[in-house]
Amino acid sequence: MDFKDQILQLASRVEKLIPQLKTEEATKNALIMPFIQVLGYDVFNPFEVNPEFIADIGIKKGEKVDYAIMKDREPAILIECKHHLEDLDPHNSQLFRYFHTTKAKFGLLTNGLNYRFYTDLIEKNKMDASPFFEFNITEIKETEIVELKKFHKSYFDVESITNTASELKYLNELKGLLNKELILPSEAFVTFLTKQVYSGVITTKVREQFTPIVKRSLNLLVSDAISERLKSALNQEKQMEVAEAVKMEEAVAEPQNGIVTTEEEIEGFHIVKSMLRQHVGANRITYRDALSYFAILLDDNNRKTICRLYLGTGRKYLVVLDEAKKEVRHEIQSVDEIYSHLDALLTVIQRLEKVKV
Repeated sequence: MDFKDQILQLASRVEKLIPQLKTEEATKNALIMPFIQVLGYDVFNPFEVNPEFIADIGIKKGEKVDYAIMKDREPAILIECKHHLEDLDPHNSQLFRYFHTTKAKFGLLTNGLNYRFYTDLIEKNKMDASPFFEFNITEIKETEIVELKKFHKSYFDVESITNTASELKYLNELKGLLNKELILPSEAFVTFLTKQVYSGVITTKVREQFTPIVKRSLNLLVSDAISERLKSALNQEKQMEVAEAVKMEEAVAEPQNGIVTTEEEIEGFHIVKSMLRQHVGANRITYRDALSYFAILLDDNNRKTICRLYLGTGRKYLVVLDEAKKEVRHEIQSVDEIYSHLDALLTVIQRLEKVKV
């Protein structure tokens, strides 16, 4: 399972777990420690993740941050955790105090839902007041997963992240400003845009007349952009469906090396795909035909066999492979009976993905 899938799987678990998390410690154990593990760190190895890391502040000894992710026996990321219901805004000062007493380059403040990453862009060794990167894990976007991956143990590079931190910080701040202007355009923004199309003097009355026009123009621009993206996505999906249909028609029509893929086998493939699409991406389920059986695979990998279909003129079978790669046969009268063997297929997926489904 790749990093994106791991993050999305964790995100899907978060909302289910939250009602049971009554304390900060429960939040750490159920939400934050699994998040650190997804980043590739061993939470049970203090050389990688040091819990209750001591960050003495001046004469005040014994001050502790919840976790420190270590690199070369020095803290690289300080993590301060709060209960999932707590607002993070009042707590960045606590992380701020710890930051300048250690060699850590990054600070992370989180309640298991919202994650805020800090560094020292403005003044060296002094944590910035605002994060350069933040997200809500239950609403995480593709672009945010790309940025988060930079903190994975396998890719973590202080210089690389620092170089992009400044751009991320200002990008997020500008997005916030533009969002405010979309909701309620400021006088300065209205004046700036009005000057581009109006040749007269920008009086208060003119600005008042143009304010709703500017707001409507911005909303139309966003609406048109969304419509265009949806149209483009639908066209791409349609093209993919056509390409897949052509591929399947060719598979049925053109025998290769004596192998003939039948309509019944294709129907069986679609049944298995529809049964498992809630557990693995549908695009990951593929097939390969052989002389004696029809194989349905994960990631187009022969070593990741989901099942085999024997649909010849005699008895028909749905076959799965056990942990020893031995065939376990289930006799079926027609491909429709595949639906009754969901548990057997999920057991295979669980073994191949090494996750609970």
